[in-house]
Amino acid sequence: MTPTTSREWHILARPKGWPKEEDFALREVEIPELADGQILVRNLFLSVDPAMRGRMNDVKSYTPPFALNEPMEGGAVGRVVASRSDAFAVGDYVQHWLGWREYSVVEGRGAGAVKVDPDLAPLSAYLGVLGMPGLTAWVGLLDIASFREGDAVFVSGAAGAVGSQVGQIARLKGASRVIGSAGSADKVALLQDEYGFDAAFNYKDGPVAEQLAEAAPEGIDVYFDNVGGEHLEAAIGALHTHGRVAMCGAIAQYNAIEPTPAPRNLALSIGKRLRLQGFIVIDSFGRRDEFLAEVGGWLRNGELKYRETVVEGIENNLSALLGMLRGENTGKMVVALPE
Repeated sequence: MTPTTSREWHILARPKGWPKEEDFALREVEIPELADGQILVRNLFLSVDPAMRGRMNDVKSYTPPFALNEPMEGGAVGRVVASRSDAFAVGDYVQHWLGWREYSVVEGRGAGAVKVDPDLAPLSAYLGVLGMPGLTAWVGLLDIASFREGDAVFVSGAAGAVGSQVGQIARLKGASRVIGSAGSADKVALLQDEYGFDAAFNYKDGPVAEQLAEAAPEGIDVYFDNVGGEHLEAAIGALHTHGRVAMCGAIAQYNAIEPTPAPRNLALSIGKRLRLQGFIVIDSFGRRDEFLAEVGGWLRNGELKYRETVVEGIENNLSALLGMLRGENTGKMVVALPE
């Protein structure tokens, strides 16, 4: 029987600093009838991403802010339970961008939904290692940072969904040295023991610049930036001439209520002829098939590993988001929903 109602998360107010419970509400709503070309998806996994914090602010950006008293959005994977689209049948598994709700009405054409293969990898992987974070890592390192065999690579936020893949891809592509920073001793051990990083450090243990100099005494060629702030300043100091920076995120300042200073040594980028380039993964969706072929191959033969932090139940979406912003996740943060 086709369901008639669904629970979904709405944003009620723009957070000031750290998001609070009263800024959000989990509401039950009626599911509209499908129009021609649409599908109804029972979501099984919901994505929790750092970029969602930016969309809570009413500022101009590459994606519009969440509308107040409207459902939030995010990546999701689920099963088609009703279809008025020739492209999708009931029972197909799809990935789409109307998450943070139990059921989603999705356009069955264009960029609305794409089929995913549950035999290639677990469904949740299409929100992480085979989804937007994985594509971000692959494109950011290879295209934006112009990685070359023999490069020494430093990755901040290296135990997260993106950073952990960046380091492993660099290693698989022939990096001379891969260094990562993370926020706990357990995560540092994970980077070295499971993901194959040559060196890693806990940024809470001391100044990042000093720890990076010890981990990479001969400097670095590439910095993949998920953090900003002190990490970016340290990387600028350690980069060789003609070094490259892929600027992916700045989670260290997402919840700041005062302006954060730019790296104090930014002028070094002139003499070193550095290239600092920001990027958004949506510009590279055309590379998805090539990405899936290469990374899927590494997954099948066990060369690339990944971790997930799974929170059960849509009622716990907000706690999953806050935990991710505090760095409590290892790898990709997802929320699992029962079928």
